[in-house]
Amino acid sequence: MAWRDGKASKSRLFLFMASIVLGIAAVVSIQLFSESLKQNIQLQSKAMMGADFIIDSRQKPNAKVQSIIDSLKPAASEVNFSSMALFPKNGESKLVKVRGIEGAFPFYGELETEPITIANTYQEDGGALVDATLMLQYNLKKGDSIKLGKLILPIVGALNSIPGSTAVASSVAPTVLIPYRFIEATELLQFGSRKEYQYFFIAPPKMDLGLLNKKLDPILDDENADLDTHISTSRRVGRSFENVSKFLNLAAFIALLLGCIGIASSVHIYIKEKLSQVAVLKCLGASRKQSFLIFLIQVAGIGLLGGLIGTAIGIGLQQTFPLILQEFLPFEVQVSITPQPLIMGVLLGILMSVLFALLPLLGTWYVSPLEVLRVTENNNSKPKKARTFTFIAITLFIYLFSFWLLKDWLFALAFVVGVAITFSILAGIAVLFMRAIKKYFPKTWGFTARQSLLNLYRPNNQTMVLILAIGLGTFLISTLYFTKDILLAKTALEKSEENPNIILLDVQPDQREAVANNVELKELSVLDNISLITMRVHSIKGQLANDIRKDSTSKISNWVLNHEFRTTYRDSLIASEELIAGEWIPELKEGEPVVISLSEDLAQRAKVDIGDKIVFNVQGVLMETTVGSLRKVDWARMQMNFTVVFPKGVLENAPQFHVLTTHVPNDASAALLQRDLVKKFPNVSVIDLRQLYSVVENILDKISWVINFMAFFSILTGIIVLIGSVRTSKHQRIKESVLLRTMGAKSKQILQITALEYLYLGILGSLIGILLSLIGSQILATVLFKEPFVPSLIPFLVFLPGITALVLFIGLSNIRSVLKSPPLEVLRKEG
Repeated sequence: MAWRDGKASKSRLFLFMASIVLGIAAVVSIQLFSESLKQNIQLQSKAMMGADFIIDSRQKPNAKVQSIIDSLKPAASEVNFSSMALFPKNGESKLVKVRGIEGAFPFYGELETEPITIANTYQEDGGALVDATLMLQYNLKKGDSIKLGKLILPIVGALNSIPGSTAVASSVAPTVLIPYRFIEATELLQFGSRKEYQYFFIAPPKMDLGLLNKKLDPILDDENADLDTHISTSRRVGRSFENVSKFLNLAAFIALLLGCIGIASSVHIYIKEKLSQVAVLKCLGASRKQSFLIFLIQVAGIGLLGGLIGTAIGIGLQQTFPLILQEFLPFEVQVSITPQPLIMGVLLGILMSVLFALLPLLGTWYVSPLEVLRVTENNNSKPKKARTFTFIAITLFIYLFSFWLLKDWLFALAFVVGVAITFSILAGIAVLFMRAIKKYFPKTWGFTARQSLLNLYRPNNQTMVLILAIGLGTFLISTLYFTKDILLAKTALEKSEENPNIILLDVQPDQREAVANNVELKELSVLDNISLITMRVHSIKGQLANDIRKDSTSKISNWVLNHEFRTTYRDSLIASEELIAGEWIPELKEGEPVVISLSEDLAQRAKVDIGDKIVFNVQGVLMETTVGSLRKVDWARMQMNFTVVFPKGVLENAPQFHVLTTHVPNDASAALLQRDLVKKFPNVSVIDLRQLYSVVENILDKISWVINFMAFFSILTGIIVLIGSVRTSKHQRIKESVLLRTMGAKSKQILQITALEYLYLGILGSLIGILLSLIGSQILATVLFKEPFVPSLIPFLVFLPGITALVLFIGLSNIRSVLKSPPLEVLRKEG
């Protein structure tokens, strides 16, 4: 019976199944990709690092660290730093990452070069391997030369890839590999230069890397060095993609949730139409259980079919994710199919269908045979215990599924509560709307207007179902749009002439004036001329940093204890700072206690407040300071921001280097400045923020593409839910329209009544959805993004009329058969 009735109603059940298919496809594709990513990270952890473990240090290893390194017998070593490279062939220059390597690195993965054999011989040949993309950009070929500081080397080949690098990192500072023995000849490693020494090791077969890390890492930390194993690297890479996975999972869940709404609304209207048939079945001797199971089997069967189709589409879709995210990954993802997401996809199809169809299906249980002659609306109120149990089961399903996706019980709970509040508000507004129309019914209005309003609250009305479907769909679409605006505002890069787009790093004290003059001679302004002093924390509130590290109960962050701070001194706050506690001290006289200003995030990490003492090690000299003020720093702004700021009159005589900034109006000015500086001051690194802007914008474009790709599922599912909800109301409206025609109503009047009803529902549902999204976006902007929220008019100008027009169009298409055919023919057809 379930099969026969389903075949007769296949057109109405098709949209019901489409809601399931899209949601399942989104979840399965993302879960399959996430599983593939985890597997690839585990399998390729050694290839990402190029070794079994690494010891690294930001300074040349001291005797203690060097003895540890020597005892473990490194197989290769390197020093890397950022510097300007000059290409004598065309006079162009570019910021690059120089890596001086000694030994047969990498031991895992491949050093991909062109020609292939040069990867093994470049160290003996005494040449440089230059990033392949960089060579294309600057029209460089094998045999050309590259100048790094005082050293000129021949380019012996192109570097296509090296373990651990990504396309994004390479686009900011492309890699140049040179033999380690040439580093000193460049004369680039001067005071204040950012550099890193790395030592690569191959572990014996029986070495326990976890135990090695546990024993050596604390010792190395005390000496400002660090140990990394390929296991910890794979965990770190995995964590870095957790947020991406969470976002994609959340987007998929929204699509799935919309599918659930589609199921509930479609089945609600579908079952209401079937109540008379259930009554007939009971007259013929069918039991409650039989009549209930007929439609439950139908729904479960469609859920199974939808789950299978959605899973198959999800398998195809997962192939696109590696293409989208390949530039963010340090390795090529090999897509694989794991059974868990496939099983989950099929089970979800059945669970979604049955759970969200149970509420309307319960109505069939209490249908009386007498309802063949009359129709009542009391069925839904009778099985209260069953309805309560169903509500609990649905809530538990949403919570458990969101917990499975987000892996965080608090996030899952917050999401469920948010969904419940949105549903409650939409349902409450729908009820109030119906009551308000009933109470303040405009009796003086014309026939068509009155009839359209009556349709909103009389028996068999669809107000609640459609407002929920339209409102939630619009809410999600609008929130997505508003959130996009918030993210764009947060990542917007200010490019006015008052903001620097060129930064000059590692300027030595004796070069400071000459570099500034060089900039000004090109009719450019020096916007910042900042002194930088490096220092480390010696003690906090009288407790030595080494003792704090050993104290397992201490809540002070290890980053504070191990970090080499680059600090400055000045007499005023800058635009990206706001004083939130204490008093700003602009200048100190000789002999006065040193009072400093900390950023609020550093104060939280160091667990200090106003009046607390911190002793800094300023290149061998201990300096006692007192926290005098706390600043809120906007780190997102492209300015020279600092965690620690000293007043004037303290650090002027300390060993220091300088940073200058300027703003160039165009590419020609930037190229001329960089060429001139590289020739005269080879140790000065020039960061062209305009290139960084283009890289960031490219990243944002790709992230936006992913967001839009996933939003497509949600929006498409929402539209299908909308079409399904309005379309399935066709059959209950046709008989009413036929009766109106039989009583003498004209086609124009029926058209107007239907149009007005769907117009009210479209406007109310979409307007509530947009207003709720305004509130939700304001909360997101304030709590999550900490950005001012400026609402866009687009949802009001595009989504409101667009969704209303869609609802109106579908509603009017429902009654075409009534307007084109005689009443008796329609009644026979529908019967």
